Amino acid sequence: MTAPQFDYVIVGGGSAGATLANRLSADPLCNVCLLEAGGDGRDVLIRAPMAAALMLPGKPLKINNWAFETTPQVGLNGRRGYQPRGKALGGSSAINAMLYVRGQREDYDAWRDAGCEGWGFDDVLHYFKRAENNQRGNNAWHGTGGPLSVAFQQSPRPVSAAWVAAAQQCGIALNEDFNGPEQEGVGLHQVTQFWDDQRNGERCSAAAGYLHPIMAQRPNLTVITGAHASALLWDKQHVKGVRYQRGTQSLEVHAKAEVVLSAGAFQSPQLLMLSGIGPAAQLQAMGIEVKHDSPGVGVNLQDHLDVTLAYRSLRNDVLGIAPAATWALLKGIQQWRKDGTGMVATPYAEAGAFVRCAPDASRPDIQFHFVVARVEDHARRLHWGYGYSCHVCVLRPYSRGKVSLQSTDPLDAPRIDPNFLSDTRDMTLMVEGVKQLRSIMQAPALSAYRGQEIDTADIQTDEQWASYIRQRADTIYHPVGTCKMGAISDPMAVVDPQLRVKGVSGLRVIDASVMPTLVSGNTNAPTIMLAEKAADLMRRASTR
Repeated sequence: MTAPQFDYVIVGGGSAGATLANRLSADPLCNVCLLEAGGDGRDVLIRAPMAAALMLPGKPLKINNWAFETTPQVGLNGRRGYQPRGKALGGSSAINAMLYVRGQREDYDAWRDAGCEGWGFDDVLHYFKRAENNQRGNNAWHGTGGPLSVAFQQSPRPVSAAWVAAAQQCGIALNEDFNGPEQEGVGLHQVTQFWDDQRNGERCSAAAGYLHPIMAQRPNLTVITGAHASALLWDKQHVKGVRYQRGTQSLEVHAKAEVVLSAGAFQSPQLLMLSGIGPAAQLQAMGIEVKHDSPGVGVNLQDHLDVTLAYRSLRNDVLGIAPAATWALLKGIQQWRKDGTGMVATPYAEAGAFVRCAPDASRPDIQFHFVVARVEDHARRLHWGYGYSCHVCVLRPYSRGKVSLQSTDPLDAPRIDPNFLSDTRDMTLMVEGVKQLRSIMQAPALSAYRGQEIDTADIQTDEQWASYIRQRADTIYHPVGTCKMGAISDPMAVVDPQLRVKGVSGLRVIDASVMPTLVSGNTNAPTIMLAEKAADLMRRASTR
């Protein structure tokens, strides 16, 4: 049977892939095929924000989640880290906390200054705005009318306001918009959540915003779910298509113009290496024919390592596990189904702050996520009673890891080694961050809630904090960098500033893996921005 042909074949229907599929198929003369290994991303566990707690743990069932693990981490006392990633249309935007955070101007200007022409903040602001349908309205910093609904929270808990007040008591200024002129400060997050129609209070994943509304109306867009890409197809040094597995079938799809990998920071480099693009010696050792020696594939992995402080709550208007909490949940489900408000609409991490901890820091280097529940081990360890917690992470870590192959079986998980805390500067900054966080957690504004400090009450010294971090820290879900974008002259750059894979034709990578350095914040909004800009780059290339 002849393989079907399209202009573009996109591998991965996550935040980048969904965005690209929408923008490219807006041209009725352009035929687009999107391959997604997971499901359609429409189920109620995705739509109901609070249900993220059922998908994130990856056990007892892997629900819309790849639920990867890392290699044993020397910096974490030999523990294996956990790496949840979304497996459905919408990708990780289908299971995340919905926080809308762009990062700092300097992040993007650093990309530009390192040779990524066209990626400075002033270059990309337009694409952030174009993506948005922001409840703030249209202004110098935000846009309306875009596919991605960005909302004020429907029903933040009173404890979140108390935490914001506690941070202010510790000298941190109120910031009502982390994505405005300045990121620094404390406040409530905006979230990717519907706010203006019958879906009010539902999660606006990238699929819900960009794909679901247009799939049935565009005959030039073909979306295939349950399709696990297994190899790129070659015509000499040109990538002509993709082989994928769907159930027991092995199928092919061909691209007349380009193939785009949008499988994320772990699986985009994995598919490149399985197809012969990567460090030559590693590929040869695994018996893979080398199509292009690209030493940067899989290296430069960066992620936000995170540790949590938790407290029991003296009040029960936070989230918890108790008979009264069950009744409150049932009422909350009814309320959310009625009007989209209430506890089911929570992003959990309702409040946050961006602060400076290093003595010489000129901009925020630490991020706090305040959570209206006691969260431990990615919600995989549950505890009776009520509590609240706060996460702390280093915004621009120095440690670098890598992604490699465990085997040549495309259905095997990639080998993920974040190499957490391999650079001692990360530990130094994390210790300062957790000490500052404790001051906030003990401020007077939280006195009505504050019960026992759990696990850390006896910690006093930097050495004790470092020991606790090694015992408990893990990712807060922002892996990037494994298919780094860079100048043509950069031997470790996998893609050029147009996101074309160097050394071959017909292939781009467009997802968080191309970020040369990690942005100072959550990565969903920046990934969508990347795809918005990339769609323009691809359209311009097709008209030359």
